[in-house]
Amino acid sequence: MAKTKAEKITSIEEEIRQLENRRRQLVQEQKAQERKDRTKRLCRRILDELTAQNAPTAPAQGAETAAQGNTPHTAKTAHTAREGGAGGDADGGAAQG
Repeated sequence: MAKTKAEKITSIEEEIRQLENRRRQLVQEQKAQERKDRTKRLCRRILDELTAQNAPTAPAQGAETAAQGNTPHTAKTAHTAREGGAGGDADGGAAQG
């Protein structure tokens, strides 16, 4: 199993190529992770700023939502009452025509 010097050199050069490729791959993975981390930090800062800006208006919006929650229910009741009356007229009108 004695290798010649040329074979040893060739095998070592191949090993060096493989290690260099592995190093490049690891550097690419590291850069990709750093980009993800930067993006995550940026998104977090933006969300924190938006949350901080909207925090003072949150109670007012809560009151509006509560008022709006009651309004559709009342409007729905009125609409249902109108539908019942209009539905009879519409059916009667269709029967006459």
